[in-house]
Amino acid sequence: MTSLAIEPTALPGVVVLRPRRFEDVRGFVSEPFSGVHFAAANLPARFDQDTHARSVGRVIRGLHFQRRPGQDKVVYVVRGAIFDVAVDLRIGSPTRGRHVAIVLDAASGAQLFIPRGLAHGYAVLGDGADVLYKASSPYDSSEERGIAWDDPALGIAWPTREPIVSDRDRALPRLSDLREEDLPAA
Repeated sequence: MTSLAIEPTALPGVVVLRPRRFEDVRGFVSEPFSGVHFAAANLPARFDQDTHARSVGRVIRGLHFQRRPGQDKVVYVVRGAIFDVAVDLRIGSPTRGRHVAIVLDAASGAQLFIPRGLAHGYAVLGDGADVLYKASSPYDSSEERGIAWDDPALGIAWPTREPIVSDRDRALPRLSDLREEDLPAA
């Protein structure tokens, strides 16, 4: 039996990962990341940075991306639940401007692999969440960009009423206002 189940989504390259859990009366043991299993699944097996974000309920973060060199990401939740979104920004992609959304929660341990060239954001469900990211390149504030979480052209049905959004995220441009040089490397 494999230790990592992989499910495709509607966006090429974006996949749901389900690491196997070994459970008993004490709880469970899981391998959220294994370079061997990622390489066997033709996913990047090298990540340069882990990030931990804690957010209160109703927070929406995003939609963010790194411009150069771009980042492959693995996102998972260790406390609470999120409505996780990836938006295709890849030039020439037949799914450019489309998104996928999935609920990730600590109870299931499911993860979302997001390749470079996509924007990422999430809404916190419930009282709060701790979200972990693996990124294939270090965060660089000079290369960070984003698109408006509420851009009507994206059609994202956020499940959060009266969201808490940072001033920076409120000021992000719509996808149609991004210049090509501001798009992420794919």
